[in-house]
Amino acid sequence: MAYFDMAKELLRSYTPRLELPDDASEFWAATLRESRAIAAPTTWRPVVTGLTAIDTFDVTFSGFGGQAIKAWLQIPANGADTAPGVVTFQGYGGGRGLPVEVSHFALAGYPTLVMDTRGQGAAWKTGETPDPEGTGSSHPGFMTRGILDPAGYYYRRLYADAALAVDALRSHPRVQRDRVAVAGVSQGGGVALAAAALVPDVWCVLADVPFLCDFPRATQLVDTDPYGEIVRFLKVHRDHESRVFETLAYFDAAALSPLASAPALFSVALMDDVCPPSTVYAAYNRYGGRKAIVEYPFNGHEGGQAFQQVEQLRWIDALLGSETPA
Repeated sequence: MAYFDMAKELLRSYTPRLELPDDASEFWAATLRESRAIAAPTTWRPVVTGLTAIDTFDVTFSGFGGQAIKAWLQIPANGADTAPGVVTFQGYGGGRGLPVEVSHFALAGYPTLVMDTRGQGAAWKTGETPDPEGTGSSHPGFMTRGILDPAGYYYRRLYADAALAVDALRSHPRVQRDRVAVAGVSQGGGVALAAAALVPDVWCVLADVPFLCDFPRATQLVDTDPYGEIVRFLKVHRDHESRVFETLAYFDAAALSPLASAPALFSVALMDDVCPPSTVYAAYNRYGGRKAIVEYPFNGHEGGQAFQQVEQLRWIDALLGSETPA
């Protein structure tokens, strides 16, 4: 695909006015407070995978509403007694996958919690966590489940799961509690931004071609899925436009990003017709902490892939080198 969004110089200064609802702070504080109050201890069950360099654990932790969320914990077998950790979130439709699918962060020496995605995990990567919450009328997919009420919207549960995944990894004795990063690609990148806003003392953020940013622009600029699910819902429910965007305002990662303060590395693909570059820059330009971004001028939604993984490991090394020893 050729360029279809703003010119580069406009992208780099694009800062839309995206305001959180007045009660958003209490909405999220109450969501996490209530879920933490009924959380059960995280369990870590060793798994035999045949991988000798990585120790893997089948994890169950309490997410939204105390509901059980699955994950993998991947720890270098001969790594340091304690090390910085990373929580990774999945792209749309994907779950935690199989235990032999090892994150590059774990291979680089960082204990990694690979969080499952409730209700997803049948599009391209397997998952095991159900979403027991009901929903009203919705378009096939996840984008419009409960979309007429913030309290029942699907992403309230997923964002809460993500914040509580940080709590879970921090509780492991091999992880440095004050050095837990959040990371993801596409949906995972948007969820990482949300987690950093809801848990503002995360160590750093790695958000690649993030989804869930600048809903008003995204739904008018592209007709590709997953944003297209919202468009098709409104094509039928012509009378629900105001309610839909009132709900989405609580979950827009570009609106939440000013609340995050951890150092962040973003990536953007300038031919991306799934997560348009302007929507990524909406989150990046509004981000509340120290930040950097890598542009991939000739890529679509696949983004930088392995090239970006190299950038991430270099950036984390530089971040560690810049920190004052305790």
